[in-house]
Amino acid sequence: MKSGRIVAATLAGHFAAAFAALGMPPFYDRILRQALNSDTTYLAGWFFVIPTLFAALANPWWGMQADRYGKKRLLLRAHIGLALSFWLTSLSGNPWEFGVGLALQGMLGGTFAASNAYLATVVTGHRLTRLLTLMQGSARAALFLGPALMGLLAHGADPLILYRYLAALPLLSAALVWYLPASEVPATPDTLSSADAGSASIVRESIPPRHLYALQLAFIFATVITFPYFVTFAEHTLADLPAAAPGLLFGLPHLVYLLCAHPLSRYLGRRRLLATLAVCQILVALTLLGQACSHDLAMMAGWRIVMGIALTACYIALHGLIAAITDAGNAGRRFGYLEGSTKWGAVAAGLVAGTAAAHWGVQAPFFIGAATLALASVLTFFLMSRLVRGTFKQPTQTAN
Repeated sequence: MKSGRIVAATLAGHFAAAFAALGMPPFYDRILRQALNSDTTYLAGWFFVIPTLFAALANPWWGMQADRYGKKRLLLRAHIGLALSFWLTSLSGNPWEFGVGLALQGMLGGTFAASNAYLATVVTGHRLTRLLTLMQGSARAALFLGPALMGLLAHGADPLILYRYLAALPLLSAALVWYLPASEVPATPDTLSSADAGSASIVRESIPPRHLYALQLAFIFATVITFPYFVTFAEHTLADLPAAAPGLLFGLPHLVYLLCAHPLSRYLGRRRLLATLAVCQILVALTLLGQACSHDLAMMAGWRIVMGIALTACYIALHGLIAAITDAGNAGRRFGYLEGSTKWGAVAAGLVAGTAAAHWGVQAPFFIGAATLALASVLTFFLMSRLVRGTFKQPTQTAN
């Protein structure tokens, strides 16, 4: 099968699963009130964290199994596991059973890491960088479209029952994966296409995986920490705000990513990866400070647009660094640990955001995110200096 068809099927399968998984969290409060007849609506915030927490615990282990038993098998497992957990969640009769269902979604899912690991057996070098950027776009499209479409589907219906129908989406994704080839032959210099010619420049910026995981965790923490209270901040801070504006402002960076990721990935992600990451980390930090000080719609929208562009460049640089240390033999471990670091960053962001907002107000997450990115940029410049001095050992397939 041609690599283009393999990539298209993998992307389509991931989008279907992500659409189902990311579309329901905004309706946890409604599920508790309407479907479960519970007054424990305070649990909705905690339920946001449960799938992410269990995914952070499970993803590294699933990644190691992918390297041992094959990326296609574990990708099938992720889609089927997500479908099973959706079905079990739909059977919940009380909040605690619903919480268990969400925990199973985190433990049995992991389609993003599994899809990335499988793609690493198909392409390499700069093509892998661009595909990882496209995969991130798939997740953001699901985040952007999922809640809106789920809101239409849930109108006048039991939102809990939707999980039963959503289980069909990862099952369809599993059917797509079933027909994909299972061969996992790493690309060699003789078999690389011309599109991978830029990979040589990427290899020169190989950094130890543990440093890459730390950069990923810091980046996710700094950007996600503003999510829980952004709408509240916008409603209370910006003057004469239309009713739909807070939600549109929230989604604006995701929309910018979808528009800019493909054209920017043509020029970024080949060389000067750490320099690109450091500069754009600082730029994102400045946009967070700008948003915290915004008092009108136009200023906030401008900062959100610039943030979206800088976020996109950061992701492309991170994807290039990931591609530099990933091959078909270690892809499961790499993406398992990377997704684990992403989930831990999101969990920490949610917990810190709640505490900070309660003590210092809804502006506090913006300042904490900016400070985190400033520290991350210091680490990035330090890694650049070590790379120039040549003090890094070449990464091996067995390294985590």
